[in-house]
Amino acid sequence: MITRYTKPEMAAIWSDENRFQKMLEVEIFAAEAMSKLGTVPKKSVETIKKKAKINVDRINEIELTVKHDVISFLTAVVETTGPDGRFLHLGMTSSDVLDTATGAQARQSTKLLIDETKKLLVIAAKLAKKYKMTPIMGRTHGIHGEPMTFGLKVASWYCEIMRSLDRLNFAMETVSYGKISGAVGTMAHLDPRVEKYVCQKMGLMPELVSTQIVPRDRHSIYLSMLAHVGAGLERIATETRHLQRTEVAEVEEPFTKGQKGSSAMPHKRNPIISENICGLARLLRGYASTAMENIALWHERDISHSSTERIILPDASIVLHYMLIRMQVLLAGLNVYPKNMQTNLDKTKDVIFSGTLLLSLVDKGMSREAAYAMVQAAAFDARENKISLEHACLKSADIKKRLTVEEIRKDCDVKSQFKNIDYIFKRTFDKTCK
Repeated sequence: MITRYTKPEMAAIWSDENRFQKMLEVEIFAAEAMSKLGTVPKKSVETIKKKAKINVDRINEIELTVKHDVISFLTAVVETTGPDGRFLHLGMTSSDVLDTATGAQARQSTKLLIDETKKLLVIAAKLAKKYKMTPIMGRTHGIHGEPMTFGLKVASWYCEIMRSLDRLNFAMETVSYGKISGAVGTMAHLDPRVEKYVCQKMGLMPELVSTQIVPRDRHSIYLSMLAHVGAGLERIATETRHLQRTEVAEVEEPFTKGQKGSSAMPHKRNPIISENICGLARLLRGYASTAMENIALWHERDISHSSTERIILPDASIVLHYMLIRMQVLLAGLNVYPKNMQTNLDKTKDVIFSGTLLLSLVDKGMSREAAYAMVQAAAFDARENKISLEHACLKSADIKKRLTVEEIRKDCDVKSQFKNIDYIFKRTFDKTCK
């Protein structure tokens, strides 16, 4: 299902072809660095660069016999380079190649995720500004609380997407590391300048102290940040699902021509995009949990992490990429129903202004406890007798002693709730206010 909606770039990053290509780049850059140090003939490096080719089928064929991915890779590459291939992999261990290539792939991947997140930001900002002053019921515990605006709700999503962008940048910085330090990280058979040269060419930083591998807390951070971004998308999706419920009907996912919602009930228009996103967010959290388990390995390394990483790194990257694109579709095509928002606001009449009336009574000198009891009694009267809170307050001799008719009416006007919306939007979207 994911491949039907996502773009091919992310899958290409985690393909065997790209993985082996990055591994070949590591090997060539290492040989190039050694040639600059005079330990490998420059002619041999030129021959390797000219002749070296990746043949995934041949690598897989060799692996059936040797049961070792890096040896299979090297054997297949040397078949294309001839005798000069003997200058590849000098003093190196498999993880020098694998981890440095993985760091490069993760960096490529995160750049793509950042690009899609930026696109989502633009869509969310446009939606928030369009409905900046559109009244909607604010709910806490699923119960009517106080009025807010739909634009403010979306602005909250926008801010979370901004934080997601920060997390992805942090993930890219954390995971963009490589190592060319040998079997247990001592550089016993390598000049440190080789590592510096290779990492620079690959767009990575050299790990300060590596073992046989780059420490796996880096990969755990990468996957944890992806899970955080996914959870942020899940929050938006969950809210959309609630607001699309028949009893609420304030927003609705885009429903395209020819689309069908149910095999049995032709009337159905289900929130399938939001449900997809919510389900996949759970998957990302599972991947992050597995990555945490990979941090503690035996001594300088074992390979218990390797099998999981072949799944969780590409899958998590592809899944989040898919989620970001699906969320773009959702928000860009979201159907918003202001009339239904107003209808829902009217369901509880004006009891939702009880907090404003409470504060007005406190301003008149009442204790908070006494004012609370007074307004609560009026609110329950309004609810039970199906009258407005304004009417109930006007019936209350105690309230009328302290508040004028004009003050009560002003407190029960929805506009009084929105006096600081402009300020919130300004500090959210106006960069000069930061």
